[in-house]
Amino acid sequence: MAHGSTTAIYAALGANLGIAVTKFGAFALTGASSMLAEGVHSVADSANQALLLLGGKRARRAATPEHPFGFGRERYVYGFVVSVVLFTVGGLFALYEAYHKWQEPEGITSWQWVPVTVLLVAIVLEGLSFRTALKETNAVRGDQSLVAFVRHARAPELPIVLLEDFGALVGLVLALAGVSLTLLTGDGRFDAAGTACIGVLLVVIAVVLAIEMKSLLIGESAVAAHRRAIEDALPGDGVDGVIHLRTLHLGPEELLVAAKIAVPSAESADEVADAIDAAEARVRAAVPIARVIYLEPDVRRTAPTPR
Repeated sequence: MAHGSTTAIYAALGANLGIAVTKFGAFALTGASSMLAEGVHSVADSANQALLLLGGKRARRAATPEHPFGFGRERYVYGFVVSVVLFTVGGLFALYEAYHKWQEPEGITSWQWVPVTVLLVAIVLEGLSFRTALKETNAVRGDQSLVAFVRHARAPELPIVLLEDFGALVGLVLALAGVSLTLLTGDGRFDAAGTACIGVLLVVIAVVLAIEMKSLLIGESAVAAHRRAIEDALPGDGVDGVIHLRTLHLGPEELLVAAKIAVPSAESADEVADAIDAAEARVRAAVPIARVIYLEPDVRRTAPTPR
C-alpha cells in the first residue's frame, strides 16, 4: 500500500475513534437520535479503516501455487466489504433510528449545549482528516478531477477515505442542523429528519463505493497512460510492432501484460527469444508496475489480393 494511502487511513482512524466516543457520550446525555446515528457512523468508519489496513497487509503475502499471481486483489475485496459495512451499519441503522424517532419524537431537554459543542468539535476534526486525505490525493491524481480520480483510481484506499470523510463532514452538518432546529423549536422530528438525511447520504456513498469496488474485483485494464507507454515500449530490437495488447490489474500496483507482437519472419528462435527479453525489459522500465508479462511472437499477415 502506498505511503500516502496509509497516512490518510491513520488520520481518519484517529479522528473517528475520538469523535465516536464524544458522540456516544452526547447521545447518553441528551438522547438526540442524530448523535446516535453519527456515533454509529464513526464506529463504522473506524471499522472500515481497520479493514483497509488489514487488506493492505494481507495483499502483501507472497504468491502460492494455488494463487500464482499473488494476493493483490485482497485490497479490492476489503474495499467491497467496507461498502457493505457502510451501507448496513451506517446507512440502514440511521434510517431505522430516524423512523423510530419520527414515530415517537422527543425534544432535547437536558444538556442542550452538549450536542452542538460535540458536533462543532467533530466538524473541525473531520475537516482535518479530510484535508489530509485531500492532500495525499492531490499528490497522485495528476490533472484528474476528484470525481474522475474516485472513478478511475486502481488503488481503493484513497477514494474510500475521501468519500468517507466527505460523507462524515456532510453528515455532521446535517446532524447540527437537525439538533439546532430541535433545540429552537422543541420538535424532535427535526432531529429525526437530520438522522434520515444522514442515512440516505451513507447509503448513496456505500452504493457508489460498491459499484467502483465491483468493477475492480471483476478486473480493470491499465490506465490509458500506461497502455500507451506499453504500446510505445514494445516495438524495437526485433519487434516490428504490436498486433494486439491486453492488460489486467492483479492489484493496485501489479499489472499483467499479455501481447501478441510482430517479429520478422526470417528470425531464428534465439533471435525471437532475445527480442522478447528486450521488449519485456523496455516495458518494465516504462511501466514499473508491469510485474507479469506474456509476449506471443507472430508475423504480420497481409490479406490476399482479390483477383
